[in-house]
Amino acid sequence: MSASLTGAAISDFVHDKEAFMASVSGRFAILDADADGLISFADMARELLTLRMLDTCFDVDGVDLSHPDLVELHRDIFSRLDRDGSRTAVDLEEFGDEMSEMLMAVACSLGLPKTKWTWPFAKL
Repeated sequence: MSASLTGAAISDFVHDKEAFMASVSGRFAILDADADGLISFADMARELLTLRMLDTCFDVDGVDLSHPDLVELHRDIFSRLDRDGSRTAVDLEEFGDEMSEMLMAVACSLGLPKTKWTWPFAKL
């Protein structure tokens, strides 16, 4: 039997602070290569290259991006995560806030009524 991913299921997960933060903390720890409690631009860029994010998320497999274009794309993604604008690193709270917002957007795209799209936590 296969489970169907629904907007309500994603919303429930995001609103389950304990489960959500366990997942976010685990992913954050993987991205935080030097274990300093922050994700630097270098940490994130290294992970994006490892994950082949361009191929899997942006459907640009086979497109040759110049190095400057790739760096610009990585900087755009990093600045989305860097909510306080420090431009140096992303902390767990910033990462969790962005993951929550992204997942809730996915939930809405899967049919979660916008009236149910509430911000899960005041502070993570």
